Amino acid sequence: GDRSGKAEIFFSAHGVPKSYVEEAFDPYQDEMEHCVQLIMKELRNRGVKNHHTLAYQSRVGPVEWLQPYTEDAIQELASEGVDDLLVVPISFVNEHIETLEEIDMEYREVAEEAGISNWGRVPALNSYPGFIEDLASAVLEAKPYIGSIGAVSNAESLVPGGDVNELMTMYDNSVEKPTVIWEPRWGWNKDAETINGRIAMLALLILALLQ
Repeated sequence: GDRSGKAEIFFSAHGVPKSYVEEAFDPYQDEMEHCVQLIMKELRNRGVKNHHTLAYQSRVGPVEWLQPYTEDAIQELASEGVDDLLVVPISFVNEHIETLEEIDMEYREVAEEAGISNWGRVPALNSYPGFIEDLASAVLEAKPYIGSIGAVSNAESLVPGGDVNELMTMYDNSVEKPTVIWEPRWGWNKDAETINGRIAMLALLILALLQ
């Protein structure tokens, strides 16, 4: 029977120490969460109603990293009765050891041992032509600012304004959240919207294969 509607869409992003976000104000977690929201919005528009989870992998060392951890989240989902898992390597643009070994082998083994019997994974974008075109467009947009992050007046630019040394000093020395120098346009620019749509398309394809 068709099991695609029961599959948990499991976004696994590379983790970072929690202190990076809480003390150094790294926008990474916000970016990941927003990207997942955009992908799920696109999937909802295409009729996909599956539940989803975002978790973080690749933790090393004794310090606390962003949670939930991928391994723990998989086990929790299994304990809740999830039997079908579709993994999306959300922060990985290429296949490498953290997708081919960590996700495909180690986390799949965790899932199977926890009782999840149906496993699928969305491939990384790799050299997908549309992705390469989007990256080339980003390079062309940034090219005029080589040598300096610079003061950028173009509201459509992805390049932040402000001197690079000032930005790094603020990053390293702030004890309170700094004044925002630039407004990141997470996911709302044209190229990023295109990439989010393509990730959603890949997820739809894998869901169809689970039928």
